[in-house]
Amino acid sequence: MQQRWNMARWLKALRANDGAEIAEFAVVLPLVVLFLFAILWFGRAYNIYTTITYAAREGAKVAVVGTGPSCATCNPAAPTALDVYTRVSQVLQASHIDPLKVQSYAPNPAPAAGGCGGMTTTSSGGVTLYTNAQLNAATSSPPACGVVVSFQYPFNFLLVNAVPPFNTNAFNLRLKAAAQMQEEN
Repeated sequence: MQQRWNMARWLKALRANDGAEIAEFAVVLPLVVLFLFAILWFGRAYNIYTTITYAAREGAKVAVVGTGPSCATCNPAAPTALDVYTRVSQVLQASHIDPLKVQSYAPNPAPAAGGCGGMTTTSSGGVTLYTNAQLNAATSSPPACGVVVSFQYPFNFLLVNAVPPFNTNAFNLRLKAAAQMQEEN
């Protein structure tokens, strides 16, 4: 009788699901945390991408409009690549993005001189400025002349503990920004 009672108790214990919730929680929790971190990291990457795109537009605006006073008799000096880099740096710093990490990037297809005269390419701090570039198709008439500003920014996903077989180097993105602006006649 004693053996039978022990056997019944063991069978009842095997059929019980008292710890099932804990086991399910242990399986689901890492997936939920991974999903939340993925949302956070991709959200930050998108934030940086929109910021560097805006910074490239602001740099192109400085290259076209200039930094000095705008009047018919003032004749301000033409903006340089350093002026463009300074404006790009200001925009990046406003969003707490390190402008020292900016790297050179040549847009594809590369800007062409076309019918705009001599195109010049200058660079400062990783920001590349193309002046007198033809912005529309080479066969278009009249040519739309302007400036192109381009650069890239590295974004690294930093994990607290790297998960094998991945490591922190497996999650690097090169966020690219290029903006063009037409010069006014």
